[in-house]
Amino acid sequence: QVQLVESGGGLVQTGGSLRLSCAASGRTFSRYAMGWFRQAPGKEREFVAAISWSGSTTYYADSVRGRFTISRDNAKNTVYLQMNSLTPEDTAVYYCNTVIFGKNYWGQGTQVTVSS
Repeated sequence: QVQLVESGGGLVQTGGSLRLSCAASGRTFSRYAMGWFRQAPGKEREFVAAISWSGSTTYYADSVRGRFTISRDNAKNTVYLQMNSLTPEDTAVYYCNTVIFGKNYWGQGTQVTVSS
């Protein structure tokens, strides 16, 4: 069993920044890659960023590359998403994700709203 709990969302103006956190429990966190996804109203959930178990490799969607940074602290069982230069197009519910033995685990999500 894996529990993922996101936090750090909120309302921010265009050009602002937020840092999301995802606290994991229930399994050996450091063994698994982690990812962030988001879902805007009326749209499908989409990939945002991912990080390898060691943190040495990261992946980003084209829409966020250069603005968002994913990182992790295995000692704290936490993965982060630093979001800079936010635009209204980044408004969505952001979800933390991991896949263990082929099973997807999701957090409850945290709302990010960027005002114009």
